[in-house]
Amino acid sequence: MSEQTSWNLAVLPVGPLQMNAVLLTADGPDGGEAILIDPGEEAPRLLARIERSGCRLTHLLATHGHFDHVGAAAAVQAIHDLPLLCHADDLPLIEQMPEIQRAYGFAPSALPRTEASLTDGSTLRFAGAEIAVQHVPGHSPGQLMFVLPEMAPLHAIVGDCLFHGSVGRTDLPGGDFPTLEKSIRERIYALPDDTVVICGHGPDTTVGHEKATNPFVRP
Repeated sequence: MSEQTSWNLAVLPVGPLQMNAVLLTADGPDGGEAILIDPGEEAPRLLARIERSGCRLTHLLATHGHFDHVGAAAAVQAIHDLPLLCHADDLPLIEQMPEIQRAYGFAPSALPRTEASLTDGSTLRFAGAEIAVQHVPGHSPGQLMFVLPEMAPLHAIVGDCLFHGSVGRTDLPGGDFPTLEKSIRERIYALPDDTVVICGHGPDTTVGHEKATNPFVRP
């Protein structure tokens, strides 16, 4: 881990679906930086948490395009003029978000400004280091995983790909279980066993725990 920065991660369950927004902050010699991942609900709470951190928001990211993960992005953008970075394969989900929200009985959200620049193998420069981006489809076509090299042990933010003792649902449009299974086996389970897995809903887990006990996907 770099001696010049200290990375900190806060998991913030938001909204009626208790989706885990993630605020990553880093203190360094040039001032603090922050990344907000999955701004799904409760924009005032997320904005207040960013302000309390004292860090400058440099990136707004989406693990995938389901409305519970991106519904508050436009409200955050009203204060922080940043595009919501995502994978191109999930742009249709974001563009259709108001209609999908209405279909599920939720009030529609404003559409965020998006930039589909995240691809498999790309990296994000943050606080003097790089965050690895991996495509892990199956729950949605454009589902992404963010691997944080400056956290010890390694941390991976996986959205709704893998949960503690479960996996993401594949009965939504664009979902496919064999694809999800392949993503988990070849990408998530390939990480070190002590890797902390930050899930889209519910508690954290580790790669080793899921490899040993997950009833849906075994190594």
